[in-house]
Amino acid sequence: MNETHQRLIAVGSQILSASRNELYLSMRFLDVALSMLPYEMTLSSLYVGTDGRKILFHPRYLIQQYLSDRVLVNRLYLHILLHCIFRHPFHQGKRDEEYWHLACDIAVESMIDALPFASVRLVVSDRREEWYAKLKRKLPVLSAEGIYEALRAENLSLQDFGRLQLEFWVDDHMFWEKHQDDDEREQNNQNQDEDQNQNQDQEQKQDQRQQELEEQWRDISEKIQTNLETFSQQAGEDAGSLLQYLRIENRERYDYRRFLQKFVTLHEDMQVDDDSYDYIFYTYGLQLYGNMPLIEALEYKEVQRIEELVIAIDTSESCEGGTVRRFLEETYSILQQQESFFQKFRIHIIQCDTVIQKDHIVTSAEELAEYMAHFDLRGSGGTDFRPVFTYVAQLMEQKQLYNLKGLIYFTDGWGTFPKRKPPYDTAFVFLDEGFYNEREVPPWAMKVILGKEDLQITEHKE
Repeated sequence: MNETHQRLIAVGSQILSASRNELYLSMRFLDVALSMLPYEMTLSSLYVGTDGRKILFHPRYLIQQYLSDRVLVNRLYLHILLHCIFRHPFHQGKRDEEYWHLACDIAVESMIDALPFASVRLVVSDRREEWYAKLKRKLPVLSAEGIYEALRAENLSLQDFGRLQLEFWVDDHMFWEKHQDDDEREQNNQNQDEDQNQNQDQEQKQDQRQQELEEQWRDISEKIQTNLETFSQQAGEDAGSLLQYLRIENRERYDYRRFLQKFVTLHEDMQVDDDSYDYIFYTYGLQLYGNMPLIEALEYKEVQRIEELVIAIDTSESCEGGTVRRFLEETYSILQQQESFFQKFRIHIIQCDTVIQKDHIVTSAEELAEYMAHFDLRGSGGTDFRPVFTYVAQLMEQKQLYNLKGLIYFTDGWGTFPKRKPPYDTAFVFLDEGFYNEREVPPWAMKVILGKEDLQITEHKE
């Protein structure tokens, strides 16, 4: 390594270290995050970026930014740090890549522009103010997920999209989801022709390292949130949307199938119990008598599955029919999985606003498909949750429900709750509106947030 190369590394590292110290003095609640990312010079990018493990910088670009205004470097450092805190590099998923990267940049820049600290303060351009105002009319908090959906709905021309990219672009995202060291990349390129199983093992190890890195940043994010909510309350007030966004991102997430396991029943079901007999006696009988085993498997097996369930649907004016249909479609897809439900089950789908509008009973996946094909919402009044619980109590008294484990109430509005806990588990499922949901539920009920994008469930711990 020649002297010029070493000097460029030293100068770049000094600039970033000075920026980190200035950010720490302004925002001490970021102390853990600020100590997470070491610096590394790279010539594979002309700019500055991160892979979640380190900040990778091109020295010429970094020096130019510093000589122009050191606030630009502070904002660049904080921009990269916020990407990691909110795990943007790990959340690509099935989204359109260019729109997602732009949404992440807008979300992060909107938070930085709202901060009152001199170390990152610049005059906000008219174009930015215009877009912030437009997005805030649709989104209470400018989260990356919400901005992504809003941008997709805009049907932007290529020219307008390019202008937005230039307005909010700060760092290079080429390193996102490429969490391999240079030595690992070179080694993998050399091993491209090796056995396929070896390549699969490497991919699994790489995925595991990526998950571990994401969990590490999640832990840091949760610590920052706790700090802002407790020890640094004044900083939390100054942070504004940053704290709200942390609350959104740090909600514990479950998929819908896992959530439904809260309502399982232990019961015998007709299926071969492979674990209840010894294969040795089975195969010995076949060898001794030709086609007659000495022992056969039991035809019944104790399993935990859903036997009875009540799905209540709020049909008030605030509930969208399309979202309800997607909720039922997800339920249908789970019904098709035999390991989730017994062969004989009973699901009541109750529509209610302030009164019971309809109760439809489903006993098979086929019946649910038929119900969905002719599904229509009935009622458009206010919201009162009590009639459903009264009606379910009547069904239990009439022995139409005899082993009910749970009730899922799908709603996106406020209503009047029952005062007493029913003899079964209850979950109120709210529509995810892209911000921290402040609606309260009784202490005996679960509060669950239903994501719009992929119908994943996010459970909020009271």
